[in-house]
Amino acid sequence: MCIRDSNHAELQYAKTDSHPMRMTPPATLDYLVITASGEDRVGLVERFTGRIVDAGCNIEESRMALLGGHFAIIMLVSGRWDALSKLEAKLDGLSDELGLAIIHKRTRHPERKQPLVPYHIEVVAMDHPGIVHSLANYFSRQGINIEELSTETYPAPHTGTPMFSVSMTVGVPADMHIPTLRGDFLDYCDSLNLDAIFEPVRA
Repeated sequence: MCIRDSNHAELQYAKTDSHPMRMTPPATLDYLVITASGEDRVGLVERFTGRIVDAGCNIEESRMALLGGHFAIIMLVSGRWDALSKLEAKLDGLSDELGLAIIHKRTRHPERKQPLVPYHIEVVAMDHPGIVHSLANYFSRQGINIEELSTETYPAPHTGTPMFSVSMTVGVPADMHIPTLRGDFLDYCDSLNLDAIFEPVRA
């Protein structure tokens, strides 16, 4: 996932600046998921996140990428119900002002139904169609949820061969036998000529 440095710096600043010391107990907060995309330009993140701060809301989590010539962001925003309502009322106008396609939906704070252990996976292979689908299919069959995923294409050093890399985090049920899962996954990747790493997420 490619991140543009100028926008990334703006996003980090806006997130750090917005309510670093939350005084409202989590139980009284509501949550809103916002996705936005549009033509990339310098200052876009600063203006977009500024409206969130002005409404009295906080950016809990966010992901941002530059894909082709388009900027895309998804974020989880929290706030009291009236602050989120104020923000929602502004989003249509903000979409026109910034030239962004914005989608928003109320959500809730995630609750784990069972203990999950996060594992990090890296996969590299010569680029060809279907790599992400094959990996997603494997974890779906195991009943394992993919929590984060990013991909990248790049030329191999010296040869210039098109390469494809996948980085993902999965939530493995705590009662699952990890050595067996790891062995099965690596065998599956070998059968598809994929080089893979499967390791626990380090804090």
